[in-house]
Amino acid sequence: MNAIPDSEIFLRLILAAVLGAIVGLDRERQNQPAGLRTHIILVTGSALAMTLSINLSMQFLNLAPNGDPARLAAQVLSGIGFLGAGAIMRYGPNIKGLTTATSLWTMAVIGLVVGAGYYWVGIGATALLLTSLTLLNWVEKSLLSGFVNRQISLSCDFRNDIEENVNKVLSQYTKHYSINSLERHLRHKRIRITITVKLRKGETFEQLSNQLAQVNGVRVIGIE
Repeated sequence: MNAIPDSEIFLRLILAAVLGAIVGLDRERQNQPAGLRTHIILVTGSALAMTLSINLSMQFLNLAPNGDPARLAAQVLSGIGFLGAGAIMRYGPNIKGLTTATSLWTMAVIGLVVGAGYYWVGIGATALLLTSLTLLNWVEKSLLSGFVNRQISLSCDFRNDIEENVNKVLSQYTKHYSINSLERHLRHKRIRITITVKLRKGETFEQLSNQLAQVNGVRVIGIE
């Protein structure tokens, strides 16, 4: 096996960057902490690590005949855990970012695959990953909304009846809900409420959001 020429390395890096951009764009659209730039840089770096690992084993073949071209690449997979952990965040009882963390790990592997010269395998794996992210996102929103816990944050005017009115709406549209925190900011005359909810069958978070917006005093609604 010969060393990979520079022109071939650049070709592999470009392809890896394109594949990373495809998945990163989907994560960016979902407002995830690791988006377009993170995926592009990650996949390009892992592809470069793979090509370097191969070339080093060829370059020093006489000095180290038992050199393992996968050794440097293996460090990419162990190191990617650091980035994955940074993409995971906790919101009350909910965890957000696990999907992005796993996509980062998978894209690192795809970068290694492309760096090793398996172009069509990398393209096929990217297509499968993107299809999974898109399809499962639709399934969660359309078919599993009644089984998924989501967190809602409300910023409200300081009113005595605001909690009672919010609870009425939640009781009507949710199967279960729990108030995680309630903060009263006296100086700004605002109340911030964070709630974990599970919808009733047939209801949507858009309907719930619209009803909460009609409560007198509710100013800002956020759904995670």
